[in-house]
Amino acid sequence: MKNKVLMWRMKWRTNIAMLALALLATASAFAASARQTIQVTGYVIHAELTPSMHRLTATTQVTITALEDVTTIPLELNNALRISSITDAAGKTVDADRSSDASLRLRLVSPLDKGQNATYTFVYAGTLSGSDSSPVDGLKTASVDDPISILLYAGRWFPMTGYLTNRFTAEMHIRVPAGERVIGSGYAGTQNLPDNKVEFSYIWTKPSFPGTIIAGKFLDPVSANSASTIRVYTTDANKKSAADVAETVAKEMDYFTTQFGEAESSRLYVVELPNDTVSAYWAPEIVALAGSRFPTSTNYRLLANTVARQWWSSSVSPATLNDAWITNGMCRYGELMYMEDTVGRTAFESAASDVAAGALAYDTTPLSSTGRLDVFSPDFQSMTLEKGAMVFHMLRWEIGDDAFGKLLRTIQLQYADKGIRTADVQTLADGLNTGANLTPFFAQWLDGTGAPNFASKYTVMRLGGNKGFRTIGTISQDLDLFRMPVELRVETEGKTVTKRIEVVGSETQFVVDTFGRPRHIAIDPDNWLLKSTPDMMLRVSILRGQQLAAQGDLVGAMKEYNNALNSNRNSSLAHYRIGELYFQQHNYQGSANAYRDALNGDSNPRWTIVWSHIQLGKIFDITGQRDRAVAEYRQALQTNDNTQGALNEARKWLTQVYKPTGTTNN
Repeated sequence: MKNKVLMWRMKWRTNIAMLALALLATASAFAASARQTIQVTGYVIHAELTPSMHRLTATTQVTITALEDVTTIPLELNNALRISSITDAAGKTVDADRSSDASLRLRLVSPLDKGQNATYTFVYAGTLSGSDSSPVDGLKTASVDDPISILLYAGRWFPMTGYLTNRFTAEMHIRVPAGERVIGSGYAGTQNLPDNKVEFSYIWTKPSFPGTIIAGKFLDPVSANSASTIRVYTTDANKKSAADVAETVAKEMDYFTTQFGEAESSRLYVVELPNDTVSAYWAPEIVALAGSRFPTSTNYRLLANTVARQWWSSSVSPATLNDAWITNGMCRYGELMYMEDTVGRTAFESAASDVAAGALAYDTTPLSSTGRLDVFSPDFQSMTLEKGAMVFHMLRWEIGDDAFGKLLRTIQLQYADKGIRTADVQTLADGLNTGANLTPFFAQWLDGTGAPNFASKYTVMRLGGNKGFRTIGTISQDLDLFRMPVELRVETEGKTVTKRIEVVGSETQFVVDTFGRPRHIAIDPDNWLLKSTPDMMLRVSILRGQQLAAQGDLVGAMKEYNNALNSNRNSSLAHYRIGELYFQQHNYQGSANAYRDALNGDSNPRWTIVWSHIQLGKIFDITGQRDRAVAEYRQALQTNDNTQGALNEARKWLTQVYKPTGTTNN
């Protein structure tokens, strides 16, 4: 059981790192420090990778600017790396203290005055393999391996500070065995060396985050037909997907360029990551994707989110982690915007509903205070990625599509190669002169928590002279300080009428005249606003349950799923998740019962039908009932629903008996 809990915890951390985004691939492994006393402005790194020994050897020059008078310099370095020397520009030895959390503190003989620059040279080496020494518990972020070595920025393989907020330049010279390639930011050249080695050089001169190196036995790159500057590097295992990935990334780059303006570089390397690390990662000119995520038919959204990082992380970054909602949220929303453009509005609205559930899952800390959270916690991820995306979604509704697009391009133009603060976004939005009063908007969604629960009461009167009908009513909600325009849709026997109502406080009156008799009134029918509804709270409970299950808290997960069923006893999704939970515990009877309940439920979402049949088939295979298993796989095929490759999965188990992981399939 202990091993399974650890496995679920690692799976959860891997997913949360890129959640969505995102996900992590998008956040640091440590909380924000109270105040930065120094800024690292640049690096010169000479490193050698020896995959056969899992060894990194490096000499790194770190240039630092004191932001105030300092006698010590706080940095961080992977605990697996042992420092042999630290010297200043004059060659004098500098003493340092280290701690178990990867903290490194230089003790200066002579203090640095505010504004003074200094350069220190670190010589260090160590064995990097797996996740044991990773700064991110349970995630491999720095590892020298065959066939792929990863030195992710989050792995702190060089002395660093201010993850995602301290922008720096870098010159890197990376030596690897002949036959390997190195991918970094700002390619400068390759040199063959004695002893069957090769050195790749990368120079990035704009302040950004060029701290990721990926090396391995990659094949010759595959380019997109429409963009030769996009190159995909894979191992032999994923070469068949390379062309499709190249074309998908080219389309996403084109789309984001029209929305945000030109990227910092037209060059983009898409490179394969090992499957036992994060799902995706980014750096200037780099989109890194786990090998298992290369088929783009199901992962184009993950690619879009990561490609968007070239604008919303590499070019423009948060000034502090309290401002991380801007970049994390915009990458998530950029992913949805691309989805809206390519797949359509219906799919976009469905995805936005999922994002809204994530936004409310841990809505106890204002976005303006998220910097005090552990940035790999579900709270930080949920708030900055999901609620951040919803803030942009709602802002788009309030100021309109044209103004919203102008705002995004203006941010990229004015804050390129800089950090941006929440106040800067509000100032730029106010400067668009849309007529909207945005002070209440930012106060509610950035400095507050919670979401309104809307309700309406109304009376319909017939107007004389065959002039139709007048509806007089009240919109009520439970947030006393709330103020925002809300769409009211009145469906009549004839033409549907929509009206924009400025909702202020707990009750707001409205009057709508229509020619036909009103039959139904809907508040925010297109779901532009983050709001609390019974359906949304059901989604939130299920999401919390999934997260607890992934962390190994099965009791807490079951409690959340039962909370969801209290909201809707027919929820197919809640029953399906309970089935998953029982399946993981090998309680196959309980699992089968739950999957049957999912099939007899509300079929929301539709994919629960095909996957319930597949899961029932697996249960019958495990319990030695092959005929019943085949019948379930055939019913799955009859749904013609290929969500997440369901039909391929059903066809697979039609031809072979399913066996749990760790046993042999017949």
